[in-house]
Amino acid sequence: MEDIRNLRKKIDEVDEQILLALGERTKLCTTIGLIKKRQGLPIRDRDREKELHTRIKKRAASMKLDTNHVEAIYRHVVEMCTSVQ
Repeated sequence: MEDIRNLRKKIDEVDEQILLALGERTKLCTTIGLIKKRQGLPIRDRDREKELHTRIKKRAASMKLDTNHVEAIYRHVVEMCTSVQ
C-alpha cells in the first residue's frame, strides 16, 4: 500500500506542474489578447490552432500517448485560453 501512496504523491506533484504550466499559458494568452486587441486582430487564429493540434498529436504519438485524448485535452486548453483573450 505504501507504494501506491508514494506514486499518488508523485501524481500530485505532476498535477501541480500541470496547473503551474496552465497558469503560465493563461498569462501569455492574456498578453497576446491585449496585443491582438490593439492591432485589431481576431481572437481566434484557426491556422495557429490547426498547427498546434498537429504538433501536439505528433508529439503525443511519439510519447505513446492516446492522440485522441491528448487532442481533446488541448481543445479544452485552447478554449480556456481563448476565453481570457
